[in-house]
Order: sequence, then structure tokens, then C-alpha cells
Amino acid sequence: MGYTPRDEAPGIHHVTCRGNNRRPIFLTERDANDFLRRLTGTALKHGWKIYACCLMPNHYHSVIEIDERGMSRGFCELNTAYACSFNDRHRRVNHLFGRRYWSGRIDDDTGLLGVCRYVLLNPVRSGLVRDPAAWRWSSYRETVGLAHSDLPLAREELLAHFAAAPLPAASRFRSFVRDAR
Repeated sequence: MGYTPRDEAPGIHHVTCRGNNRRPIFLTERDANDFLRRLTGTALKHGWKIYACCLMPNHYHSVIEIDERGMSRGFCELNTAYACSFNDRHRRVNHLFGRRYWSGRIDDDTGLLGVCRYVLLNPVRSGLVRDPAAWRWSSYRETVGLAHSDLPLAREELLAHFAAAPLPAASRFRSFVRDAR
């Protein structure tokens, strides 16, 4: 049985991938840093803009804008390289990820903001932290100006939905995320 072709039209997509049998895909800080480094390289290579991302113990989420180059090849490269690295580092074999990644197109600004909030609140909903700013494995801290990373984050594009100036925009974004809890 074949897979349904993906929507690879240019635009914004929510992408997630889970560990095989819901097992952890990030066991150490080194794992998470390795994945983020690989995500950064893949995004730069394939021209992706990242609006939000969050690494959870057994899955990850990303909200990305793609161009005509699509995303399948990039996620195949990312997931394969990370799985090989993880398996080598932890002396394990076989599949790290359960199935191919899931993706859904985001068609409007309301959907974009809602999905970004959903992604960034994942660790709060899972009971890992009480505040998204306490979870260092998401783009929330960089978006609100508490940290810096090398991710090609579409911070200005996301915050432009909240205000023209960066500081009030970040403050309104914090409230937008906080008010959903």
C-alpha cells in the first residue's frame, strides 16, 4: 500500500514526527543539540523558515515555511541523519522514528498563530514545565527575546502579527501564549 502524496506546495506547514512505539528520541542534551544543529543545516540547505519548533522527549514539532524545493527530501535527510547519529551514540539498531513524519498545511494567519501556540505549549500541556520559557528545547525563548540560537527562525514575521515594534510584539506574543494555558 502506497503513501498519500504530501502537500509540498510553497507555504507554511506544521510537521511532527514521533519515536517508534512512542519511545524517546532525545535521551540527552547532546541528542537535542545534535538534532537542532541538523535541523538548522537542513533548513538553510532547503530554504525553510522556522516559525516555531519544540523538541519533546518522544517527538518533535516544527512550523516551517517552504518554497518550491518542498520538504520531503529535507525531512528524509534530517530524520535519517539524526537517527543514524542517535543509534551510533547510544549503541542501538533499528528504527528510531515510528512512521514517516506527519505534515499539515496552514492556510491562514489564525491557523499559523494557533499552531505556533500549540507547538510552544507542548511541554506545559505534558507537565514537563509550568511556563514555556522554562523549556529550553523550543523556539519560544528566542521568539520572546530570552535566548539566541542559530535556527533560521522567522521571528520577525511571527511577531509582526502582534505589533510593528519588536518589544511590544514580543510582550503581546507572550500574553497570547500565556492566555491559552
